[in-house]
Amino acid sequence: MEPQITRSPKEQAALLPLSPGVYQFVDRTGTVIYVGKAKSLRKRVGSYFVQSKEHSAKVRVLVKQIVEIRHIVVGSETDALLLENSLIKSLQPRYNILLKDDKTYPWIVVRNEPFARVQSTRQIKRDGSQYFGPYGSISMQRSVLEFIREVIPLRTCSLNLTAEAIARGKYGVCLQYHLGNCKGPCVGAQSPEEYRADIELVTSILKGDLRPVRQHLERQMSEAAEALKFEEAHRYKQRLDALDNYSGRSVIVSAKIGDLDIFSLLQDEDTAYCNFVRLRHGSIVGVQTMRLAVGIESTPEELLTLGIQYAVDALGGGELAREVVVPFLPSTTLLFDGVVFTIPKRGEKLELLQFSEKSARIYRAEQLKNLEIKNPDRHTDRLMAAMQRELRLDREPRHIECFDNSNLQGTHPVASCVVFRNGKPSRKEYRHFNVKTVVGPDDFASMREIVYRRYSRLLEEGAELPDLVIVDGGKGQLSSAYAIFCELGIADRVPLVGLAKRIEEVFYPNDPMPYYLSRTGEPLKVVCHIRDEAHRFGITFHRQKRSRDFIHSELELIEGIGTKTITTLLKHFRTVSKVKTAPREELAALIGPAKAQKVKAHFAKGEEPTP
Repeated sequence: MEPQITRSPKEQAALLPLSPGVYQFVDRTGTVIYVGKAKSLRKRVGSYFVQSKEHSAKVRVLVKQIVEIRHIVVGSETDALLLENSLIKSLQPRYNILLKDDKTYPWIVVRNEPFARVQSTRQIKRDGSQYFGPYGSISMQRSVLEFIREVIPLRTCSLNLTAEAIARGKYGVCLQYHLGNCKGPCVGAQSPEEYRADIELVTSILKGDLRPVRQHLERQMSEAAEALKFEEAHRYKQRLDALDNYSGRSVIVSAKIGDLDIFSLLQDEDTAYCNFVRLRHGSIVGVQTMRLAVGIESTPEELLTLGIQYAVDALGGGELAREVVVPFLPSTTLLFDGVVFTIPKRGEKLELLQFSEKSARIYRAEQLKNLEIKNPDRHTDRLMAAMQRELRLDREPRHIECFDNSNLQGTHPVASCVVFRNGKPSRKEYRHFNVKTVVGPDDFASMREIVYRRYSRLLEEGAELPDLVIVDGGKGQLSSAYAIFCELGIADRVPLVGLAKRIEEVFYPNDPMPYYLSRTGEPLKVVCHIRDEAHRFGITFHRQKRSRDFIHSELELIEGIGTKTITTLLKHFRTVSKVKTAPREELAALIGPAKAQKVKAHFAKGEEPTP
């Protein structure tokens, strides 16, 4: 089936996120012809479509065949590297040369032996051993092994250390024992229990639990310091620093999980997004997000069932894995014979489910962004409907105004009013207010004054009232504004809400309990934007006023210097500090000798030491 794409590959590349991830180029037949990784998807993929002589003939041929660009966002460059490896092995793209063979990334194995060895491996077997990784490079894996062997002495020989062989005295110690790198379990110098305790420290490092090893190192460092062995204590300190830099494993590949399918679901008013992640032999081999139309009475369980059916029937994925991870059970499990559905609460399966949910959120955000670019009117209608529903309003908030107060310990009190129309700033309608009737830091009184001045004037002029008013603050600011609304008779005409410090909390008049907005919904993002814009606009005005008042008060303290002279000085020198350090001759040439003398005398007096 050929992909149905309306945008050119270059346009698709321009819409990619700046996050790290993996990209796939698809040709007209729907076949993936190239898989690559990127630190920034938009920059890396966009570079293919820039005219450059540096592109090889192979790259130019590849670019001509691209019809669709798919991508998967991950958390780091290392995860992108590992996912690229898995997808190349699974898809075998035509234009990928590397990673098609049977080589894989290195792992660390703790052998299932009486005295377990800790070694490097590229082969994962079901032999009871413990496997940790994968590591993005062999150098990373070697550094971890070297760190472990430096901190915890373990055997590196290949001897078969059975209890019988040790009891017969079959073996003797080697050079590693004399160097202090091994405690000699081959001759019974270290008991199986002591060795297992050391192995537990190793596995705690590899699992990411560094507390036991940290306590061990700190104890050794303290004992060495108390014995005045400062060089040895310094070595333990260096090991502790190396421990802080140790990085954990990735969820892109797992040694504990074999075949697994993961589904997640995000639901909006008219569209749902079902993400499907396929794990085979512990590696992610596919990620796909499907858009589903939401019916009038569609339940999340029914939509999840539909998404699973679609993945099986339409994506060519074959049968489901025996275990399927889901956020909740589908509406029916009878359609999927032999499948066990798991709702994880912790561990790697939960991390994989969270990865799937993140992929679905990114896909939804990209679809909405595309809609905003392609059909802005439809996007605005959908956004306004979502805000009306989320904020429990009786009409769409096409016109929103937001107020914020700003002062410095009661001085220079100001307020700002920002206006948004159709979810976007209308900066020409922004307004600044100097608070005139309030003395001291009284935010409630300031809010009453500003709201009264704003809406009494709109009523006098017969101007349009907003569809929603937001005040930045909790119950106190909201009550102050609501009292003015009641006084002006617009409490029933204009909806009013207050924002607490925790931005997802919204307060309504006469309701003591907060209402929580969805953290993943667009209405919260719009409300955050409005609040931040009001704060920015108010703070900017407040700083300008403080700076202007400081300049005037400093020069106005000079006796015999009037407004005209102050203007002349600031126009020439720009700042008070330059006036202060200006030579007397330059001042005299500008404002006359007498006034120059007064300016120099004033600043000289301010520099005299206090007796």
